[in-house]
Amino acid sequence: MYNGALLGQVFLILFCLVFNAGAVQSEHQHHDHAAMVADSICDKQVGPSLSCANAPSAVFDKKGRLWLAWAFAEHVYVNYSDDKGKTYSTPVVVNKVAEKIYARGENRPKIVIADNGHIYISWTQQLSERFSGHIRFSRSLDGGKHFSDPIIVNDHQVITSHRFDALAVNQRGDIYLAWLDKRDLLKAKAAGQPYNGAALYYAVSTDGGISFNTNEKISDNTCQCCRVVIAIDKDQLPVVLWRHIFGDNVRDHAMVKFDSQMKPGEVLRVSHDQWQVEACPHHGPGLSIADDGRYHLVWFNNAAERHGLFYANTFDQGKTFSTPVSFGNYKAQAAHAQVLALGKAVFLVWKEFDGKQATLISMNSSDSGKTWTQPQILANTTGDSDHPLLIADDKKVYAVWHRHGQHYQLFSLGNH
Repeated sequence: MYNGALLGQVFLILFCLVFNAGAVQSEHQHHDHAAMVADSICDKQVGPSLSCANAPSAVFDKKGRLWLAWAFAEHVYVNYSDDKGKTYSTPVVVNKVAEKIYARGENRPKIVIADNGHIYISWTQQLSERFSGHIRFSRSLDGGKHFSDPIIVNDHQVITSHRFDALAVNQRGDIYLAWLDKRDLLKAKAAGQPYNGAALYYAVSTDGGISFNTNEKISDNTCQCCRVVIAIDKDQLPVVLWRHIFGDNVRDHAMVKFDSQMKPGEVLRVSHDQWQVEACPHHGPGLSIADDGRYHLVWFNNAAERHGLFYANTFDQGKTFSTPVSFGNYKAQAAHAQVLALGKAVFLVWKEFDGKQATLISMNSSDSGKTWTQPQILANTTGDSDHPLLIADDKKVYAVWHRHGQHYQLFSLGNH
C-alpha cells in the first residue's frame, strides 16, 4: 500500500513544479503572436527605447513629473513625462561605460527623487560569474541632464553575489541602500562551516550620495534571490522587508525598523505560512507606510495549507499584525503584488495568468485595509509583461504595467 503522507508530498512537489513552470512561462517565455510582434519591433530597435526596455521603475517628483529608470543594451537610462505617460522626454544615459545589468522582475534599476529634486539611481551590475554582482549608484543634481560616474556601494568587492538592491531617501536627504550579499557564505565555506542563503546588508549616505558608510549587516540567512523593499516611516527612519529563512528552510518574511539614522533595530518575523522549500522562489514582498504610521504589507507563499497572495498591516511597527487576508486567484497564478497606502486609502495590484493571457488586477480599501472593493481588471496581454508597480502624485494613484514592445502606460486607480 502507498503511504498517504508520501503521496501528499509528491502531489505538492508536482503542483509547485507546475505552478512555477507556469509562472516562468508567463514572465519569461510566453511568445505567442502578440509577443512575437513585440519582439520583432524591439529586435529592430537600435537606440534606447522605453517600449523595449527591461524592467522600468517609475516615480513622481514633488512637481508631478513622472520619472523612469530602465535598462537597455547594457546601459541604464532615465527619462520623464509631464503628461502622465502620453509622451516622454529623450532618454539620458546614466552609465556611459557599458556594463551588464540585472533588469528583470525582482531585480531592476531603481529611482528615487529627493525633496530638493536630486535624482538617485541604483542598480545591480552583472559580473563574470553566475549570480554575481555589484551594487551601483549614480546621482543627478541638475534635473536629470547629467549623471555622476557610477560607484560601487558594496565595500566587499570579491566576485560573488551582491544583488537585489533596494533604494530609499528620506526628507532629510539620507540615502539608504539594502541588498542581498553572499560575503558571509564565502567566509563560511572557507572555514568549512555551513551557511544557508545570503545575508542582508545596508549602507547609508548622509552627504547626498557623495559617499556611503561602511557596509553593515542586518541579518544572516536571508532568501538569496527575492526582492528587498525599503519604506520610510514618518520619523524618517527606514523599514526593510525581505524573504527570510527560518529554521529548516522555511521561507517566510522578516522586517526591521531602524532605531536611529544608522542603526537597525530588532528583526521581526512577519509571515507564518511555513513554506518549507530548499530554493528561492524569486518572489519578494511589498511594503507601504501610510501617513498615520501604519505599515501595509503584501507577500506570496506557496505552503501546503496557506498559499497565495496575502495582505496584512501593523499599527505598532511590527509588534502585532492584523490577520492576513488572502486575495487573488491562486489557480490563475496570482503573483507579484504591490501595495500603496496614502492615509486610510490602500491600493493593491497584482498579475494573474490563465494559460493564455496575463491580466493586471487591482482592488482598494478606504478604511486602512479593514474592507476591500471587488477585484477590478485593468488590462491584459498575450505577450511578455513585467511585474506591476504602484505610484502616486499629489492627487491620483496609478498602476504601472510594462508590456514589452508597447507604449509605457499608466492606469488610473482614482483619487486619494
